[in-house]
Amino acid sequence: MSNIVYDFTGKSVIVTGAARGIGQAIARHFVNAHATVFMVDFDKDELTRSAADVGAVGIPADVGKTEDVDHVMSTVVAETGRVDIVVNNAGILRDKVLWKLTDDDWDQVLKVHAGGTFRFTRAAVPHFRNQQFGRIINITSYTGLRGNRGQANYAAAKAGIIGFTKTAAKELAAFGVTVNAISPNAATRMTATIPKEKIAELTGPIARLADPSEMADAICFLASEEAGYITGVVLPVDGGVSM
Repeated sequence: MSNIVYDFTGKSVIVTGAARGIGQAIARHFVNAHATVFMVDFDKDELTRSAADVGAVGIPADVGKTEDVDHVMSTVVAETGRVDIVVNNAGILRDKVLWKLTDDDWDQVLKVHAGGTFRFTRAAVPHFRNQQFGRIINITSYTGLRGNRGQANYAAAKAGIIGFTKTAAKELAAFGVTVNAISPNAATRMTATIPKEKIAELTGPIARLADPSEMADAICFLASEEAGYITGVVLPVDGGVSM
């Protein structure tokens, strides 16, 4: 149980890729901190169940489609009058060695990870500028820094998010907006398929995968007033695996 209590009363929060795993844990943390939370996911049925469980509003959307992103943003602003925090967590995997990757494997992974991060950030900027306040937190990966066999598309997308985060931080600072990222290492549905003997290769000195709630703790900090002087940072929340 966390010793730190945040209060996001009056804040509107968008979390993408929120139907399960890290995204669901993030949404739950913000709801528990009294924010109005909008959960976004492509899987409508799972999102409906998850949003009801968390106590948030579910908005089905494809983060790779500008019209869907614009619909989410207009819905949030219509209901609350503002948007304060965007967590770009949506992602997919299409893992293959690079010579077996199809154009679609490449395009879809870049479209969801990097494209979704770009689209939601761009859509939020006019509201952030009007408010002179905003928080963007992106989800990147150790793979974006070091690469990984069978994940050329994923590595390229996550590396791109790091560059995007730092650029957006420089461009948006004048409007009271911070832009940061975390590099997580949590147990999710994706990691559940990894053989146990391989898990040791993915964990650092702490020698375990984190619970998704531990990623949410870091994100709530970056979204808080206490982190108002932190921007352009990629925070490893990975048990030391990236050391």
